[in-house]
This record gives sequence, C-alpha cells and structure tokens, in this order.
Amino acid sequence: MKNKEFNLPPVPAVLLAIISVQCGAAIAKTIFPSLGAAGTASIRIGISALILFAAYRPNLFKITRQQWKIVIPYGLNLGAMNLIFYLAIERIPIGLSVTLEFIGPLLLAIVGSKRLLDYCWVVLAAIGILLIAPWTNSRIDTLGVLFALLAGGLWASYIVLGGKVSKIMNSGEAVSVGMLFASLLILPFGFYENGLVNLTPKLFGLSIALALLSSAIPFTLEMKALGQLPPRTFSILMSLEPAAAAICGFIFLQERLNFYEIIAVACVVIASAGSTLMAKR
Repeated sequence: MKNKEFNLPPVPAVLLAIISVQCGAAIAKTIFPSLGAAGTASIRIGISALILFAAYRPNLFKITRQQWKIVIPYGLNLGAMNLIFYLAIERIPIGLSVTLEFIGPLLLAIVGSKRLLDYCWVVLAAIGILLIAPWTNSRIDTLGVLFALLAGGLWASYIVLGGKVSKIMNSGEAVSVGMLFASLLILPFGFYENGLVNLTPKLFGLSIALALLSSAIPFTLEMKALGQLPPRTFSILMSLEPAAAAICGFIFLQERLNFYEIIAVACVVIASAGSTLMAKR
C-alpha cells in the first residue's frame, strides 16, 4: 500500500510541485495584512524547519566542520531568499515577482557562454523586464521590482550553494539543517515587525498549510522527480513556474496582469525553457 501511495509519475509530480509552491505564495499573501511579510516568512520557515527536522532527524553532532562551512551559508541564503521574495510579493503581483526572480537562475545557467544563441535568451528575458518596469504601469511598485530581482540573485547563489552541499551531505539532512539556520535569520525580522503578536489559531492553521504547500510537499515531489527525470527535462518543466504564478495569482488573489505584463511573463518562460533546451550537456 505504501508503494502505491507514492507512484505519481515524475512529470505530473513536478507540475504538482510548481502548483503547490504558487498556491502557498497565494496563501502567504492573504496572511500579510495580519502578520506582515516578515512575520509570515518567519512562521512559515519555522514550521517548515520543524516538519523537516521531524522527518529527517539530522544528527547535528555528526556534522563535520567542512559540512558546517557549506550548510550554514546555504541555510542563511535560503532564509534571505524567502524573506526578500515575500517582501516582493507584498508589493507587486505574484506572477511578476516570480518572473523577475527567474532572471537569476537564467543568467546563472548561461554565464560564461560564448554562443550567440545564449545571448538571445538574455535579450528576450531583458525585454520581459523592460515590459514589467514601473514606467509601463504606475501601479507597479519600484521597490517590489527591486526586491524580486534581489530574490533572483539569491536564488542563483542558492543553486550554487545547494550544488556544493549536495555533494557532501544527504539531501534531507542538508535541507533540514539549512532550514534551521534560515529560521534563525528570519525570526528576528518577524519579531521586529511585531506581526507574530497577531498570531491566532486560525492564522497558525493557515501557516501550517503554507509550510506544507511551500516546502514539505514540493520538496518531496521534486526529490522524487529528480531521481527519474533528466536534469534538463526537470529544468524545462520548472520554467513554467512564472506562468503558474500568474495563473494562481489571478485565481486566488484576482491579480490581473495587463497585456504587456502577460507578454513579459511569456518572454521569461520562453527564455528560460529555450536556454535549458539548447544548453550544452
């Protein structure tokens, strides 16, 4: 019975993980008025850390000095990335935030390339950014755009650090310990914002759902899919995330994108999928 429970094919698993993350972001945004962006990030990361610690039970005393040197920056980067992203979606629509955030991994994927085609993907993504820029629509918050771009830079460094930590630690142990340090980084911001004093049983229940949707469920699905899919196929599927974010923002938050913003999302999705598809092995 246990084997049948987890027999979801890898492609649907990735798509479900993407939907789970974006639904989690939508739930987070509904909590912002009560807890604030920092407070919501704090409670979500804190609960996620507890869930992952209970699931993987890492032995902190057996972690070597070399592992600590990588897993601590990995966790701090993870925490900063989540906090900055929440500050971004507090100010601009989720679809635009994820679109701008995707620029970080896209640039990382093609850095150092000397092929003309790769520069074309960068140009296409740049067109998307220009279409989202505040001068095209006065309702777009400039600080929100900057936060989303910063989150993208942190995402790129998270990928680099994640690659390093995965070589020296078990994935479950690494992410659970990393989430511990992410919590230590974010919690002071949550208390400073005073959002956590407004926590009610109902909001706590929503926070548990948020932690499951944004961390536990997608992490489990992605780990399963990565074991069965080629990395290139996985990356192409993940390129759909900005589009999924825009759709979830529209369905759950009534965040309507104008024509130029929809084109911007399409530009970044195509650039991300194209750069992955055409990348050298």
